[in-house]
Amino acid sequence: MEQIKFYLSEQEIPRKWYNIQADLPHPVPPYLHPLTGKPVKPDDLLAIFPPQLIEQEMTQERWIDIPEEVLDIYCLWRPTPLMRARRLEKALKTPAKIYFKYEGASPAGSHKPNTAIAQAYYNKLAGKKRITTETGAGQWGSALALAGKFMGIEITVYMVRVSYEQKPYRRLMMETWGATCYSSPSDRTNFGRKILREHPDTLGTLGLAISEAVEDAVNHEDTNYGLGSVLNHVCLHQTIVGEELLLHFKKIGEYPDVVIGCVGGGSNFAGAAFPFIRDKIHGKQIDIIAVEPAACPTLTKGPYAYDYGDMAKTTPIMQMFTLGHTFEPPGIHAGGLRYHGMSPLVSMVKQEGLIEARSYHQNPVFEAAVLFANCEAIIPAPETAHAIRAAIDEAVKAREEGKEKVILFNFSGHGLLDLASYDRYYSKKLEDFEYPDEEVRRALGDLPKVDV
Repeated sequence: MEQIKFYLSEQEIPRKWYNIQADLPHPVPPYLHPLTGKPVKPDDLLAIFPPQLIEQEMTQERWIDIPEEVLDIYCLWRPTPLMRARRLEKALKTPAKIYFKYEGASPAGSHKPNTAIAQAYYNKLAGKKRITTETGAGQWGSALALAGKFMGIEITVYMVRVSYEQKPYRRLMMETWGATCYSSPSDRTNFGRKILREHPDTLGTLGLAISEAVEDAVNHEDTNYGLGSVLNHVCLHQTIVGEELLLHFKKIGEYPDVVIGCVGGGSNFAGAAFPFIRDKIHGKQIDIIAVEPAACPTLTKGPYAYDYGDMAKTTPIMQMFTLGHTFEPPGIHAGGLRYHGMSPLVSMVKQEGLIEARSYHQNPVFEAAVLFANCEAIIPAPETAHAIRAAIDEAVKAREEGKEKVILFNFSGHGLLDLASYDRYYSKKLEDFEYPDEEVRRALGDLPKVDV
């Protein structure tokens, strides 16, 4: 019997997060204050983040110690297994080996608790009683709800309207763990009420939900804001995934030729890929692929420019690949990938040529998801299915070229609460929407004018 599951012991959980800023060829361009346009100082962020997260956001230190209390909770599901997709290999008749890191093993069903637990911990240390946040598909909201329960912190979630309506069971997960969840735009914030008046039929966006969550946080002294992707400290916390992967591959005597992850804001991709990008910076030959929806093509159609992280222009202005903070993508079922911008760190490694970006339509993505589920039995989230699509394409390419490659993708989350998406696929109701170039240009007309 051939081995298909590869485990690490709890004693082998990495004790440090990896900060890629220490190894990048250039410093990340500074964040700019949304009102002054000047570089953001640590004190500027104290209204929404605890001091330790601000320090992690800005530090150049390569390794950051993971607190023991965070590690104790990680042990509920970490280390996650590395799996070999042998049945998928056989179905594709490929000489390639296909591996995936199964982050769906977490209680919330995705990679998101890796940073949620850490963020809730540092907010508890800062004496905060509540955290506000946004969520797209609901994976992040669920993860932060769980973290809040562990840390004794109240969680308020603004969930993008289209996902709130498509994914009611994610909301129920949040409520089971004690969080309060509102459809965004909501009538609870000034910006939400403004959007409801002007665009009552809007599907909502992550940028809009971020605006509501930030407004809520800054107006309450006992409340901070938590972000599930994009920012440096979020990517930092997710690198426990990639550090475990390096240990896995060392144990089995392999090393991937290709590393793949889906991207919306960039955190699950960063978590799996950044430790391998470190190796690439230091001379390792490896292809690293970020996969996004054609309906929200941030890396593949957006410029590398300064932009706000939210629609209300309350976040710092960051240099990143962006479709414009006013961009509203269609209501695709990969709700976690419906974000106008990209992590500044992921954007920078793309700009430096260290990674490749691809985009796919919904129907080929779901076709890949169903094939994977039929071979490997696990039903993937629509977001994760983008990475699976690219892994299948790479395996077919290896077959056509007769090459024995090692392909790795990050299985960022299971799709057991996304079955309505599969129903629409089977009913042939999914549209292969590709955002028109002219609409992208229109949204980019609102980019801030900066002087750096």
